[in-house]
Parts: sequence; C-alpha cells; structure tokens
Amino acid sequence: MVRRASCAARGRRPPRADENGQVLVLTIGLVALCLLVAAVVMAASALYVEHKKLLSLADSTALAAADTFTLGDVEDASGTPVPALDDAGVRRAAQRYLSETGAAARFRSLRLGPATGSPESRTAHVSLTAVVHPPIVNFLLPAGIPISASSDARSALTR
Repeated sequence: MVRRASCAARGRRPPRADENGQVLVLTIGLVALCLLVAAVVMAASALYVEHKKLLSLADSTALAAADTFTLGDVEDASGTPVPALDDAGVRRAAQRYLSETGAAARFRSLRLGPATGSPESRTAHVSLTAVVHPPIVNFLLPAGIPISASSDARSALTR
C-alpha cells in the first residue's frame, strides 16, 4: 500500500485558514480586465463603423458635386470638351446634397472641411468632419472623438 506523504514531507507548508478566498480576488480582477477590454473593443468598433459611414457619405457627396460642371475650355486640338468645376460651385453642391439627404441627422457635428473644392477645376474634392461618441466610454470622452473623411470624384464627357 502506497502512502501519501504529508505536506511537510513534500516540502510544502499546510494551507492556512486565512488564505481561503484568495482566488475570488483574482477572479474579480480578471472580470474587471475582461470588461475593460470589451469596452475598448466596442469603442474601437463604433469608431471604425462611423468612419466608414462618413467615408461613404463623402464619396456620394463628391459624386454629386462632380456632376455640377459647366462646359469649359476645349482640352486639345481635337475639340473634345471637358467639364469645368470651381471651388464655390463644389461647396454649394456639397452643402445642397448634405441638406437634401438629411446627413446632419445621422452624424453629430457634421461639417464640410476647408479643403472642399476643386483644386484643378476637373476634380471635386470633398472633405467631411464629424464627431463620434463611442458607447460605454462616453463619460471619459464627453466631447467625443473627431473623425474626418475625404473623397474625390471626376466627371468625364463621353460620346
């Protein structure tokens, strides 16, 4: 018959009564850490999704602004007309598109960026900014997190 050696014989001290419940403290710490990680992941996911929505809005706004061209100069000797855009026209078209689609209701503090316009009179460049308020950690960031997205669109005349 094999006997089990006592704790003292194996080189360990016997458990004391005041050490009971130590695992509970570690478990509470682990749960708190898991909740913190979950909150950060949710905030990052919300930020990513809102940025993608803003980028989609910037794309559609740039397309709408690129369609407000006037027939400009002749490009080359073949007489092919090219669309001509100006900064003020692109800004007006972008603001009109945003108001008609009700985009301000979907984003907080939605604004056209200062870079909105037509840098070389052929491309409509739209820059949008908004503020995201992530879930759970909103009390840590009461002003929210600013995001921005920009998009370019160009019209081409074809026959």
